[in-house]
Amino acid sequence: MKKLILFTLFICLGAFAFGQRKVVCCSKPSATRQFAMLASSPTFRMAHKNPLPVRFQSAVGTSITYKTADGKESIAWLLKAKKATNNYILVIHEWWGLNDFVKRESEKIYNDLDNVNIIDLDLYDGKVATTREDAGKFMQAVSEDRAKAIINGAIAYTGANAHIATIGWCFGGGWSLQTSILAGKKAVGCVMYYGMPEQDVNRLKTLNADVLGNFANKDQWINPKVVAKFDADMKKAGKKVYLHQYDADHGFANPSNPIYDSNATKDAYANTITFLKARLK
Repeated sequence: MKKLILFTLFICLGAFAFGQRKVVCCSKPSATRQFAMLASSPTFRMAHKNPLPVRFQSAVGTSITYKTADGKESIAWLLKAKKATNNYILVIHEWWGLNDFVKRESEKIYNDLDNVNIIDLDLYDGKVATTREDAGKFMQAVSEDRAKAIINGAIAYTGANAHIATIGWCFGGGWSLQTSILAGKKAVGCVMYYGMPEQDVNRLKTLNADVLGNFANKDQWINPKVVAKFDADMKKAGKKVYLHQYDADHGFANPSNPIYDSNATKDAYANTITFLKARLK
């Protein structure tokens, strides 16, 4: 009898453990995690040519440190407005990390918008990749809890009355949308360049901002089918999305990328500035 009881208990525990593993393995990963998982694909890695060197010396940018929501700290790059304003743009870097390209692009936006605070966030905690192998490792190593703590810390840093727009490319494109969602009522606009959209309609319903999406029709991953679903999901959520789709490839807006498309970049940038100006008055 004792052996029968022990055998039955063993079977029950085994079934429970299997059930738990099934729940874990079959649960759908988040949109940002799905994008990070692409780094496991040799095709995805090879599609990202190692970046050409970019050297940029900022005239106005400074490094800042702020408290993050997990009790730690994060370093960011701040472009402070010439006059006091509650308008902020939170910038999320590509899968390469917070490098000189991102800082240069941020300063260009800063100058073209005239009076706005821009904060370049660092979701890699100081790591910057110069090879696709390192970029893939850094992107996959990002903890969603840590990334959200960094973002929420930056949102708190902007102050209670801030109006926040977000922008990001590639890895940062998806996180730009997530940052706008996390910003709640402070969010006024979101720009995402070829990033993974949020696929949970209920989560999209919590978004307080319009979205401008710059996507590439030759992108094998954030392809027209993914973009079409995002458009449909935003409509279901009752949110506005303005889509611009170019006959270009993933990463087209980075001049350090050998597949850089100058015409698509110029058009996407012009639309981005118009979009941001209308929401950061």
